[in-house]
Amino acid sequence: MVVGSDRGGYLHDRMIEIENLQKNGIQVEIRGRVCFSTCTMFLGLPGTCVNPDTTFGFHGPSRSGRRLAPEDFDYFSQVMAAYYPEPLRTWFLEKGRTRINGVFRIKGTEIIRMGIPACRTA
Repeated sequence: MVVGSDRGGYLHDRMIEIENLQKNGIQVEIRGRVCFSTCTMFLGLPGTCVNPDTTFGFHGPSRSGRRLAPEDFDYFSQVMAAYYPEPLRTWFLEKGRTRINGVFRIKGTEIIRMGIPACRTA
């Protein structure tokens, strides 16, 4: 599956999508200009590759941009982090989740340095 620009969506919906992709052994190529929010959860799927020019955007869990209660924030942060490989998981829990308004932007080149393979060029 090729992911174009994807600004994210609802956590529950993305979890179902990822479960279906994993169950069917479908590999993901992230090739769009941006992959924000729940789109970044694809990074944990086996065989996922990224375009070095894609900009990834990370933020902590919220309810339509509003802060969650601390226990909910911690719980949903852990749910999201479980989809990331190391060292991205640790970075997200230490820094990436701290932003609610806006996103931490990371280029695909940095994601590749964290161990996610680059997609082959066509």
